[in-house]
Amino acid sequence: MTYPPPSGGWHDPSAAAGPQSSPPADPTLPMAGNPIPAQPTSADPYAPADPYAGMKSGDPYAAAGYPPGAYPQPGAYPPPAGYPGYGYPSGPKQNGLAIAAMVVSIIGALGLCGYGLGGYIGVVGAILGHVSRKQIRERGEGGEGFATAGIIVGWIATALAVLATIAIVIFIVWAANHDTSSFDSTTD
Repeated sequence: MTYPPPSGGWHDPSAAAGPQSSPPADPTLPMAGNPIPAQPTSADPYAPADPYAGMKSGDPYAAAGYPPGAYPQPGAYPPPAGYPGYGYPSGPKQNGLAIAAMVVSIIGALGLCGYGLGGYIGVVGAILGHVSRKQIRERGEGGEGFATAGIIVGWIATALAVLATIAIVIFIVWAANHDTSSFDSTTD
């Protein structure tokens, strides 16, 4: 794009001198003649901005270059409500008795390893499970699965403990009534 020559008649100094002239003048030196009038310009867009300009006026948007009053001032609107959390919403509160029923029933099942008599602890777990299911229905709490697991494991452990007790009693009665003389090899 070409611009029209300024008023005052700009001319090429090397062309005016002719073909036998000296080399062109140094472009960094000022030219002789009338100065070219400068066009009015706004502030330099590449000049560094004053980082504290908005703070001086009290308008935080003035620092960003926005006209004053273009946006509402802080405090004009109430703060936004919080965003919902990520993931699934939390369920109802868990019933602590249901968790206790499951834990006690599992301990009763592990107690079966001690000759089966530790399984009687499962009765406590099963009863806790029944009580906790009633509380869950009344209060609308969570933990139905824990309570059900406590009931099932507790009654199974109790049933196995009863069977183990019957087996132990039968073995003791059999051993007491058995004739020990047939095991003695020293008598002839």
